[in-house]
Amino acid sequence: MTGQKNIYRKYHVSVRYMEKERGMKAMKKLVLAAAGLSICMALAGCGQKQEPIEEPVAEKVEETESLESPEPEVSQDAPEAQAGPAGQGVPVILTREKVNGKMQSYLTGQWKDEKVVTRRPIAVMIPNNSPAMPQYGISKASIIYEAPVEGRITRLMGVFEDFDGLDRIGPVRSSRDYFVYVAMGYEAIYCNWGLAVPYVEELINRDSVQNISAAVEGIHNPAQEAFDRVSRPGYAKEFTGYLFIDGMLKAASRLGYDWNYDKAYVPPFTFAADNARAEDNYGTAAGASMIYPGGQSGNKGGYGAYNPYFEYNAQDRLYHRYQNGSAQIDELDGSQLTVSNVVFQYCHGEVRDSHDYLAFGVHGEGKAIVFTGGKVIEGTWKRYNGDATPAKFYDKNGNEIIFNQGKTWICNIWDEYGEFVEYK
Repeated sequence: MTGQKNIYRKYHVSVRYMEKERGMKAMKKLVLAAAGLSICMALAGCGQKQEPIEEPVAEKVEETESLESPEPEVSQDAPEAQAGPAGQGVPVILTREKVNGKMQSYLTGQWKDEKVVTRRPIAVMIPNNSPAMPQYGISKASIIYEAPVEGRITRLMGVFEDFDGLDRIGPVRSSRDYFVYVAMGYEAIYCNWGLAVPYVEELINRDSVQNISAAVEGIHNPAQEAFDRVSRPGYAKEFTGYLFIDGMLKAASRLGYDWNYDKAYVPPFTFAADNARAEDNYGTAAGASMIYPGGQSGNKGGYGAYNPYFEYNAQDRLYHRYQNGSAQIDELDGSQLTVSNVVFQYCHGEVRDSHDYLAFGVHGEGKAIVFTGGKVIEGTWKRYNGDATPAKFYDKNGNEIIFNQGKTWICNIWDEYGEFVEYK
């Protein structure tokens, strides 16, 4: 990993990042103050009702609270493919123009309705443990971000731009601050049901974090009209709460949220142009068809409980997701989750308290591995320009990595458990 580890400290139940000058090679080591839990206890002592802290979840969770769409037909007025940056021979998408009412998505590079790709996405917190399966609507996410949480399992955050055809998404679970920071980089409206109060309350209630949150302790401006329960016989109650799209849109209107991207918006990826393939730029790179973010033998880095993996299919050029020994599917239509790109983003992490709440440095830089078109591209990720910009991914020569058009799955790899990662 280039440099050292990301640094942040917690002041007054918020996470503050102490960054050094960008040109310095020495990275920031993430340091967590122990004051968070004591502050939370102090609040409770002042007569304020404290939301019960979620217990770590593993197997006994009940005790705690597709295929890519084809390109549209376009007229001869479609923009021509543009050559990539220096050192990259594959043409990439550099500008986006409207053609027959469609534009190429910032999140997938694919042609979609103009209103969809020019609209800010929503980022929805979704559980990923076995007692919650299957999830509903998740295959429609353009980006899926996966990161460890307490109990040493992972949680997902789906970033949806094309949600008009969905009635609901879920089940929906609670927030952790590192997910909030990642969502801010996509300029997404953040949707959640619950939160780790000591580490999220101050952050999620800032004006800069536009969120649609269920009415629970710690949320100052709830949007309960966006959430409801769905009957799921045999499931624990915490896995019956869903985000309903109609209610979400009403809540966003009531809260006065602007659906337009900011003028300073930074797209997260550089995509290969139409009729081009990213892997053609990486002819000498190693190949891999099996990808294991937590290895195959189990570990406590978050991916060891259910042993997820991706299998590359050379025919459809997609990575198929598996977990717990079987295909991971969407309850909406029974389809297996598939993506065009998989990213391992290594982040320094620490255990915050006796409840096993975790912290991860998602600012700064670190090691990254991008899997696309069957190729393995090793490099780095960097995020230095504040909360409103995403992490960007670079190869060993410092060039931005080219992604294939389609969906992307980003696995936050706990750096201290990075030795367990496998691919072949």
